[in-house]
Amino acid sequence: MTDTIQPVSIGRKQAATAWSRPHLSAEEARTAIRAAGVALLDERRPLTSDELADLAHVPDASVPSLAALAHEVRLAWCGDTVEVEGILSAKTGGCPEDCHFCSQSSAFDTPVKATPFLDTDEVVAAAEETAALGASEFCIVLAVRGPDERIMQRILDLVPIIGDRTGLNVAVSAGILDPDQARRLAEGGVHRYNHNLETARSYFPEVVTTHEYDERVDTCRLVVDNGMELCCGVLLGMGETVDQRLELLDELREVGPAEVPMNFLKPMVGTPFAGRPAVEALEAIRWIAVFRLGLPSVILRYAGGREFTLGDLQAMGMTSGINALIIGNYLTYLGRSPADDLKMLDDLRMPIGALSPVI
Repeated sequence: MTDTIQPVSIGRKQAATAWSRPHLSAEEARTAIRAAGVALLDERRPLTSDELADLAHVPDASVPSLAALAHEVRLAWCGDTVEVEGILSAKTGGCPEDCHFCSQSSAFDTPVKATPFLDTDEVVAAAEETAALGASEFCIVLAVRGPDERIMQRILDLVPIIGDRTGLNVAVSAGILDPDQARRLAEGGVHRYNHNLETARSYFPEVVTTHEYDERVDTCRLVVDNGMELCCGVLLGMGETVDQRLELLDELREVGPAEVPMNFLKPMVGTPFAGRPAVEALEAIRWIAVFRLGLPSVILRYAGGREFTLGDLQAMGMTSGINALIIGNYLTYLGRSPADDLKMLDDLRMPIGALSPVI
């Protein structure tokens, strides 16, 4: 698929993570990693919040061992296949919400301008392009607070057309839902609904002021209650502390997503977070591993900002707990070449997963 909005280059500053306690010693780290392996691989039990906090505080030298365990857990709990998904910004810009990281908000002066919902032929063509890349999922993304009736009807019209033409599972991301909308989307064949928590409850007021955290949590619960798979992602690097990342992980475990996209902030011109520093590559690997160890059975997807944050180390993330990726472009900036991603999977001997069953 194509993206008409060109990426904006922003200087890459290094983030200083706020640690509330010292790192473990090397011996303490080895003990914590061994104990986590026993719990997840032998006992097949989830880790406690305290165990995850210890793993988050291993020293930098222990991150490769942490990543190796996360990869082993991913293979044991999820298998060796990788789920590939394409996304399309079917309605771009003009969103009334003020998410401080997002260039699609009408509250900020960004290069992204509002465009109407794409024609059916354009959406279907993007889905067909996604299918040709070997993907199993296609996500229709809309920059809205929540869907009005016109948008609901467009979604319900598109889902069966895309399914019939491509065989892909169809996911949707259209903001906050009410109970009737969640029911209709589920009945209309939406396989997975994306609604990110993004950050911890305690940090959310620093990120969004136009809606409440509970509105996001309520939508997530409606998705699950109506039988759709929940895709609920995170965005790291917005200024949150280590404790808040662990808080977010606990909150994700409560809402029970099938998929968790791992996003890393790519500062966008005109947004309040335009000057935020990048997450360091080793720190990104640490948190990919911690999220895998905290959510051993989920689809953990490489998502936005991975190229900006990890650069040439993206393959390391695939052996640190990731088992899915978004291929092609993102919502308002260009992604890595699909050919490069497919070559990476081939080099790593990671097969692309087949279609998951539609609920």
